Amino acid sequence: MIILAGDIGATKTHLGLYRIGDKGLSRVRDHIYPTQQFSTLEVVLRDFIADQEKVSVSCLGVPGPVTGGLARPTNIAWELSEQSVSVALRGAAVRLINDLAATAYGMLYLQPSETVELHKGDSAQPPANIAVIAAGTGLGEAGLIAAGSGWSAVATEGGHCDFAPRGVQQVTLLQFLEHEFGHVSYERTLSGPGLHNIYRFLLDDLQQPEPQWLKQRLTAHDASAVISEVALAGQDQRCVKALELFTEIYGAEASNLALKFLSFGGVYVGGGIAPKILPFLQRGGFMSAFLNKGRLNEILQRMPVRVSLNEETALLGAAHLAASMIPKNPQS
Repeated sequence: MIILAGDIGATKTHLGLYRIGDKGLSRVRDHIYPTQQFSTLEVVLRDFIADQEKVSVSCLGVPGPVTGGLARPTNIAWELSEQSVSVALRGAAVRLINDLAATAYGMLYLQPSETVELHKGDSAQPPANIAVIAAGTGLGEAGLIAAGSGWSAVATEGGHCDFAPRGVQQVTLLQFLEHEFGHVSYERTLSGPGLHNIYRFLLDDLQQPEPQWLKQRLTAHDASAVISEVALAGQDQRCVKALELFTEIYGAEASNLALKFLSFGGVYVGGGIAPKILPFLQRGGFMSAFLNKGRLNEILQRMPVRVSLNEETALLGAAHLAASMIPKNPQS
């Protein structure tokens, strides 16, 4: 039996075909499409399937809320419906799910080699709640609520909650961003564009001039990627400070989420940015901010914190969710 999984993003749409066998899921093939070059998701799906396989079930992770089988993804000019996707897949059963809920499910299937531990915490007896935070193009947050039969994902739009600054410099950062954006969410700092926002703030806050070579690189390439690369190489102190401030805010918001879900099963840091800046996450600033909740530090100390190195976690979660849609005893 063939299933189709997808991770739909503003930049790329990653689709994968999987076969269900005695040993579980095995990937048949996958492909990444540039999202903005296609008018609809259905066009992408038809190109990917191309009459080669008969898909039985499909689960697609999409950015933003899914209500009644309908979604209007954040930062994508597509309107998605389970019914329309089912037609494109010639009658397959289809489920749309928030992309961070798919990512959260995917965390359950990671191999030990696909995670890095930032904090050991306690060894909780499952099931226990899990929190997932993932900075990438935007900031995604979700939770896995433990139940006797496993976990249920809870999607949120927590990345759009008000940014809560810590200390004088972060208060000044908030004021800088308020002047430009009005409302300042955590996503304005914890995302690819957010890292660039922090760097731009430091252009005003720190007095040393911007090197010409760096200015040229920032103009010619993806600014946030350049800032990360330069910081990791230690080539510019403003970039280093920007990434340090980014990781401190990341740790603080991760602990906010951990407290809201009481995630004794662990906190997972996912998304595309974390694996790329892992040395900075391991420096201590992230965990120092995470364990800075006063009387609640004792609770946070008990929660394991891990970074996911697998950037395909949302696709993995969608594939397993699709597999769960198949009746356990299908009628012949």
